[in-house]
Amino acid sequence: MYKLLLCWRYLLTRYLALVCIVSVLLGVAILIVVNSVMAGFSTKLRERLHAALSDVVVQSWDYTGMNDPQGKMDLIRADPDLNSRIVAMTPTIEIFAMLQFTVNDTPVVRAVRLIGVDPEGRAALGGFAEYLTNQADPAHPSFELSQAALNHYKAKRVQMAPRPQPLVSPDGSPLPDAPPSNPTAVPEGAFLGYAIAHVRDPKSTPEHPRPDLELLAPGDDVVLTTVTDGEIRPVRYRYVVSDYYHSEMSEYDSQYVFVPLKHLQMLRNMDDRVTAIQVRLKDYNKDHKKVEERLRQLFGAEGVQVSSWEELQGPLLAAIAVERGILNVLLFMIVGVAGFGILAIFSMIVVEKTRDIGILKALGASNWGVLKIFIGYGLLLGIVGAGLGTALGVTITTYINQIEHGLALVTGQDIFPRDIYYFKDIPTDMQPMTVLFINLGAVGIAVLFSILPALRAALLHPVRALRYE
Repeated sequence: MYKLLLCWRYLLTRYLALVCIVSVLLGVAILIVVNSVMAGFSTKLRERLHAALSDVVVQSWDYTGMNDPQGKMDLIRADPDLNSRIVAMTPTIEIFAMLQFTVNDTPVVRAVRLIGVDPEGRAALGGFAEYLTNQADPAHPSFELSQAALNHYKAKRVQMAPRPQPLVSPDGSPLPDAPPSNPTAVPEGAFLGYAIAHVRDPKSTPEHPRPDLELLAPGDDVVLTTVTDGEIRPVRYRYVVSDYYHSEMSEYDSQYVFVPLKHLQMLRNMDDRVTAIQVRLKDYNKDHKKVEERLRQLFGAEGVQVSSWEELQGPLLAAIAVERGILNVLLFMIVGVAGFGILAIFSMIVVEKTRDIGILKALGASNWGVLKIFIGYGLLLGIVGAGLGTALGVTITTYINQIEHGLALVTGQDIFPRDIYYFKDIPTDMQPMTVLFINLGAVGIAVLFSILPALRAALLHPVRALRYE
């Protein structure tokens, strides 16, 4: 009992202990906040990457594509083992293209990824329809223009149509003008990445945020130029913007353009070929390896590649994991610094309390008892520091977007530039096991660095300790 009373008395009276507590507190809080933000970014990134590629992808080795995609999907459905594990499938075409449009009479040209999809089939895989911003029926997405977009397109066509020259009769007298060309013929619709059609307003500030500037509205037309299948030659077509694809991932929102699959096949002269078949599984973690192996057995002789989305994005996911691990090691050094502070302060306490330690031993305290006093003191400092650090870290993580907004208002600058990822908020994912491991590590370091001073105090001879000046 006396050991606990001494530890508590030292905690309340030794103000140097506050230095140790604050060091542990800051280390734990920083680790919790950084881990939560890193995990939030990682989780959101994985969700977007997974949604863009589905669970398993059967793809051709080049842009010429694979034959008979419907026959291949029927063959997959006919396999009882595969059919029981698969939720949905859809064929797609993905090819590079050049996008051209005009903004205030200024031509703009951008390189994009042109993707041909069946919108309802792609929506069944997930990660598509929920990112379309202007769909009247999100459950059944379509490339058809809304009435407002159609009216906008027709109005622009009428304005841009050249006015015909007046007709004259053989005797030179003027005749009524010929009627303008019929503007009702509408090209195919296209879904543009949100960052292609919008830019951040340079006048937007944290105090006065402004909506993004719209470069292309639904109903505006764009020209896409790509290459044909087989004999490579350029082909182009004028599409009409029908919707935006807004995944909040700048890589996708600034590059992806979706068009109807059948039309892209016709434009590229591909007949019925596609570049990939995307497959969604009922339980990805449980079934993806078995499904991949079976698909390789079915189509191995046809020269196609079968991969999971993690294999296709392996280098990026590995880089994120390595970065997160290195950052944790570096930040944990902050708690290590707190450990050295505990070592220095405890060593000083042992020197100051040498006579007191001698009195305790003369009164019957054992070496083990003195050892437990200092180790218990280190444990108490670690628990208090880790507990306060956890409370601070959880609070900052919970209100991080409000804190970021407040700092932006004070400094007049965006602390979190949203034009990088187009995230509306800083994503966080606070994992209880990570918080537990951080606390255990912090308490463990506090106890570890208190062992050496505790051993020194425990091994003091009582007579020499009483004579110490």
